[in-house]
Amino acid sequence: MPTSRRLAHRYRRLCCRLGRPASHTVVAWAALAAIICGLFAGALASRVAWETSRPQPDRAEAGAILDEVFPGHDLGDIDTPPALFVVYGHPLRLGNLRTVLLGDGGEYQESDTSAVAFGAPPVPAEQIVTVARQRLTDTGWRLYDPVVVEDMICSDKLCATPMSNVTTTLLARRGDTILNASIPSQSTGDGTYLAVVLRRAPPPAVVPAGVLGALLGTVVGWVVFGWASRRTEGRRRDGGAKFLSGTTLVLWWLPVLLAAPSLLQHHRGEPHPAWHPFWEWLGQPPASLLFLVGAVCALLALGLAAAPRRDRSPVALVD
Repeated sequence: MPTSRRLAHRYRRLCCRLGRPASHTVVAWAALAAIICGLFAGALASRVAWETSRPQPDRAEAGAILDEVFPGHDLGDIDTPPALFVVYGHPLRLGNLRTVLLGDGGEYQESDTSAVAFGAPPVPAEQIVTVARQRLTDTGWRLYDPVVVEDMICSDKLCATPMSNVTTTLLARRGDTILNASIPSQSTGDGTYLAVVLRRAPPPAVVPAGVLGALLGTVVGWVVFGWASRRTEGRRRDGGAKFLSGTTLVLWWLPVLLAAPSLLQHHRGEPHPAWHPFWEWLGQPPASLLFLVGAVCALLALGLAAAPRRDRSPVALVD
C-alpha cells in the first residue's frame, strides 16, 4: 500500500476512534485540546514543584552577600518577603485571590529580598560597577553580560536642564541565588544610587515535574476529548458541545499565542539567569479570567456529553 494511502487509512481510523469517521478536522481539534491540557497540567505541576525551593534569602544571608559584593556601601534596611510568591507584596490568600483571577494576575510574582542605598554615591558609578563585577567573579558568582539603559532625568522641578542617566544592571547567579543590582550614573541627594535584589532560582524539581505533568495532561486531554466526541456525535446536543469546546480552545490558546512570542523576544533581548515560570509563558495568571470562562465552557460541554443518551448504536471501526 502506498505511503499516502496508508497515512490516510490511519487518519480515518483515528477519526473513527474519536467517534467521527466522516470528519476532516476532529483530529486537529483533539490535538489542540490535548496539547493545551498538557501545557496547563505542566504549569500546575511546575508550580507545585516550586514549593521545594528554599525560602528567599533572609537578612543574615542577604547581609553577607551585600558585604562581600558591595563593601563600604550603606544599603540600609534589608526588606525580606513574607512568602515565595506574592501579590502586591502579600502571600496569596482567599482575600486577594479575586485580585489575581479577575484582571490583575500580573502582580502574582516570585518575591525577592531587596536593599537600596540612598543619597549621593561615595564613588563614581563606574567604579561601583567595576568593583562589584570583580568581587562577584572572585566570590564564585556566574556573571552575565550587564544590561545598560540610557534615559534622561531632570535636575530640577522645571526640568530646564535634563541630564543623561545611564543605568547599569548587573546580573549574577551562585547556586540557587540570583543577584540583580542596578547602578545609575546620576543620583540626587534624596534618590538611590544602588538597588540590589536577591531571589531564588527555580529548584531542580521544576523541570521534570513540568515535563511529567505536561505528558500526563496531554494523554488525559486526548482521552477526555475522544470520550466527549463519541458521546455527542450525531446527537442533538452535538452542536452545543462543539460550540462550547471550540470556545474553550479559543479562550485557552489565545493567551498562549500572545504571551509566548513576547516572552521569547524578552529572553532573547537580555540575559536571564533563570527562565520565567512556565505559567507565564501561557499568559497566566494575567489572562486567568479567560481561563476560567473557558473552564466553565469545558465543564458544560462535558456535562452535555455525560447526559443520558437514547442512541447507543456503536461506531464501527474501519479495518
